[in-house]
Amino acid sequence: MEPVNILAMAGLATPMAVRVAATLSLAERAGDGGATAAQLAAETGTSEPALECLLDHLVAIDVFAVTAGRYRPTELGAQLREDAPEGVKPLLDIGAAGGRAELAFADLLGTITTGEPAYVHRYGREFWADIDAQPALRRSFDAQMRWRFRVQAPQIAERFDWSRFPRILDVGGGDGTVLEAILRAHPGVRGDVLDLAPSAAAAAERFAAAGLGDRAGAVPGSFFDPLPAGADAYLLSDILHDWDDTHARRILESCRRAAAPAATVVVVEPVRDQGADTAIDLFMLMCFGGRERTVGRLTALAAESGLSLRGTTPVSDGRTALEFAPAGGDVPSGRDRYRS
Repeated sequence: MEPVNILAMAGLATPMAVRVAATLSLAERAGDGGATAAQLAAETGTSEPALECLLDHLVAIDVFAVTAGRYRPTELGAQLREDAPEGVKPLLDIGAAGGRAELAFADLLGTITTGEPAYVHRYGREFWADIDAQPALRRSFDAQMRWRFRVQAPQIAERFDWSRFPRILDVGGGDGTVLEAILRAHPGVRGDVLDLAPSAAAAAERFAAAGLGDRAGAVPGSFFDPLPAGADAYLLSDILHDWDDTHARRILESCRRAAAPAATVVVVEPVRDQGADTAIDLFMLMCFGGRERTVGRLTALAAESGLSLRGTTPVSDGRTALEFAPAGGDVPSGRDRYRS
């Protein structure tokens, strides 16, 4: 085994070249027939000599090939196309929410020094405020979530017995991707997504298009505010890892206050050592101030929020469902009763 070159591991030329190629849509513009550097520079409004330098590096790393001065994407480079089945372009495009967030790694030293998210230092506001202020970023974030759950959502729906819960509130459920999959797999279940107004509107459109309007709805709101009471299950899917412990407790407390004694809070998360690696853990810290937590840490946070662990179930490739029951004591009323 050849020794690892630490300098090669730290080099930024290749990852940034790939990201710039995605941002400029070079794979789509070149097409299968290829294009010259001059043609691509004209289409992208870039410097021809500089773009040619970029393209030559892309050739060197087998992302592009060049024949008779015409550059075209290789099989590897074709993954950069927006319609590629891998769907990774939103994660690389610097103009999209995912690619923009990754660039904040340049300020990682500040996060390690202060414990504060580098995203805020780089862009002047936290991630959620940033995408709320820029509709295009919000749309790209929703598209990224759809890509992330294209395989995961059906697994989550099928590998967990959601039929035990006649009514589910998907707290922070985005555009309804996960809840739609659950309702399709379990015809006796009804549910609602609760999320900020733009995402709630997108969820309502999704449910209507899927023919689920009689079983699914969307409630505009924040999980930091009182939640509707009366659901049989309060689902938090990929929510807690976006937040530090203080905010995660607040979210769990919101669910606890809304949940009846017989209700269940279901947390679906990538769990450290069970699907979440150190790289994504570092990203969550850098971008949100969040963490990928162990089952033990999630259980402790829940206990501090008045919830006790009832069991865990692997529900998808890399995600675990943790079921929590309200601990003893009075249950404060939620914002509104669940609609009938």
